[in-house]
Formats: sequence, structure tokens, C-alpha cells
Amino acid sequence: MVSTENSAPAGVPFLNVIDPEFDFGSTAALSAQAGSWYADSPLGLLVLRYAEAQELLRDRRLDHNGRGYMEQSGVVQGPIFDWFVPMINNRDGEDHRRLRGLVTKAFTPRVIDALRPFIRAQAALMADRIADAGVSEFVESFADPLPLAVMCELLGVPNEDLDSFRRWTNDIGLVFSMVHGGDIIARVETAVVGLNGYVASLMAEKAKRPGDDLISTLVAARRSEGSDGTVSEEELRNLIVTLVFAAHDTTCHQLSSAMVTFSEHPEQWDLLARRPDLAPKAVEELMRWVPSTPIIYRCAAEDFEYGGLAVTKGTFLTMCVQTAQRDPRVVDGGDTFDITRAGSPAPLLFGAGPHYCLGAALARVELAEAVTALTERLSPPTIAGPVSWRPPTGIHGPNELPLRFTSRAR
Repeated sequence: MVSTENSAPAGVPFLNVIDPEFDFGSTAALSAQAGSWYADSPLGLLVLRYAEAQELLRDRRLDHNGRGYMEQSGVVQGPIFDWFVPMINNRDGEDHRRLRGLVTKAFTPRVIDALRPFIRAQAALMADRIADAGVSEFVESFADPLPLAVMCELLGVPNEDLDSFRRWTNDIGLVFSMVHGGDIIARVETAVVGLNGYVASLMAEKAKRPGDDLISTLVAARRSEGSDGTVSEEELRNLIVTLVFAAHDTTCHQLSSAMVTFSEHPEQWDLLARRPDLAPKAVEELMRWVPSTPIIYRCAAEDFEYGGLAVTKGTFLTMCVQTAQRDPRVVDGGDTFDITRAGSPAPLLFGAGPHYCLGAALARVELAEAVTALTERLSPPTIAGPVSWRPPTGIHGPNELPLRFTSRAR
């Protein structure tokens, strides 16, 4: 990681968020939040409170500075750099609107509603298999294959390509954890190269033989509007790789983290089994309590003053999503997990403003169908072996999660 000068004044709390054991819901994080809206860290400034995080996510004086993030992570060229810097998430203003406009014409509520029966059937099938197994590795048997199946159904990926696709989509999400070193950069690079090549060939195939899928729709939409160069073929490939990155890994880890939470709160699982109508509220509470995206970063595009702090151009501000969503200033009893909670503020993990996540509605549908299928068929989960976790920065959740379930009488 490239060292950066800390810009926080003396006496501000310091949180070592690159420690693999760091927890954004920890006493240390919440104690720092009680004393200040921000803290210092090896990644720069951390925003700890909800109101400030929500406001700064919408602040036009901040941008995404993908190049700066890559450089901070020690990547200055190569496939990861070439994919990440120009991705839609790291574009602002008219450039962002131009790319987003293509996707919104294909990623509609009608598409999501049409996917719901498929999601429900897949979730039920996987839950039944878990019921028969007794003890299962949950990531492998449910959390990973469900969003992967949905994404492949949405994109039109052939079944025979799923194994390669799964490996790439799991590893590309580590892009926000590269500061932790090890083999992470190599894994992300392999995933980017693999997905770029695969998506390019799939785009060519869909152009020749279009189907009823998102890639066919996007290819056709680009061709109908792209004769003047509105969206290039390279930009569309980058956009589809980014959709893959966003659609699979985050939902997978949200599902796994949800099971850990329910293992700690079995009474909430049983309540949901009795009250399946609570599924939408349960999903909101899970995303509040254990968001799979615990941080969102922004970079100062100019010098400005905010909340009594002088922020200099080039300073990275990291919104601590999990910490902020437990902020007692906006969430009454925010330090407890309660699926009946009403009136929680909007989850931060989907971002805000022009960059609000296009896939938010689909993620909610997947999670609601998943927890409904699982609680209907199974008793509360108990952890049946060692659990390993992804680093606390970036997309976060268990890598391996052995769980024991028993079947409910039906």
C-alpha cells in the first residue's frame, strides 16, 4: 500500500481498519463514534456517523478518484487498473449519466419481477438440499450458488460456464481489499482478465444470436443508440464486468453474514418463520446490522471545510457503513438486532444520489426470497466448525461457514 499523509488533527481517534481482526461494529468503533463524527486510520479519514455519511455521499465536492484508490493500493498499471479506473462507479457527472442511461433501459422493475419466480424456485431447491444434509458448508451450498444462478439467468450465461464464472466473480470482489496484501492482487488480476475475455466473447455471441437476457438487451441498446459513439464496445464490456462484480459477491456475503447473525439470534429466525410477512423488514435489518459493504470511499476533489474539519484536495474519506448504521442519533436501539424494527434510515451500502445502486431492488428480492425459503424449511442455524472471514475493508463476509440445520415439521 502506498503511504498517505494523515490529515486528521491531533487527538482524533485512530482505528486500525486494515487489521484483519478489526470489526466496524466493535466497541472501539462505536466509542470513537460517540466522541467524534470522524476518526483517523491508515486509509485516511473515517466517517463514523450516519447523518454525516449520508450527506457526504451526496456532496459534489467529493468524487470517486479510482486512479487515486488504485495508487493507494499499490496498483499503478495493468489489467486491474485498466478495468477499475474507468468503471461506471468511478465516473461522475455527465459521463456517469451517459453509461447509467444505457443500463437503466434494460435493468427495469419488469425484469426484476420476471426473475422472482426463478429466485423463489432456486432458493427452495437449495434449502431443501440443506435440510437433507444436516450439516452443510453454507457458502458453497446456498450463499454462493443462489446469486450466481440469478446473475447467470439475468445475463444469459450458459450453465457449462458456471464453474469458471464462479471463480472469477468470487475473486474480483477482493478489489477493495488489496491493501491487505498476500495473493489478493494476483487473484483480482486473474479474475479481471478472465471476465474481460469471457464477457467479450459472450457479447459477440449475443450480437449474432440474441436472447431474452440482459447482455443481449445491452448489446442491442448500444447498437441502436451507439452509432454516434455514445457508448463504446469497450465501455460496455467494462460495464458488464462491473455488473457481474456488483451482483454476485455482495449478495453472497450478505447471505452468509445473515446466517451468522441468525445463529446469534435464533428467536429472530423463529419469529420470521412464524411471520414470513416480516421478510422485507428482516432484509433491511440485516443490511443495517451486517452490511456486506461495510465501507464506501470518496475522495476530495477540492479543498473545503466540513463539520469543523478542513478537508484538503486528494483526501480520502471512508464512510463506515456498519458503524454509521448503528448510530444512536438516527437508530433508536441501534445496538440491537430486531427484524420488527420500523423507521430505520435508508441503508448506506447502496450509496446515495446519482450513484445509488442500480441492483438494490434485485438484491432485496433475492435476500427476501432466500430468508423466507430457509426459515420456512429449517430450524435456526448453529455454527458447526471454524468460520473464516474476508478482510474487514471491502466486500465482507464469511469465506467458509459450516452450519448445522434441522428440518422443520411441514
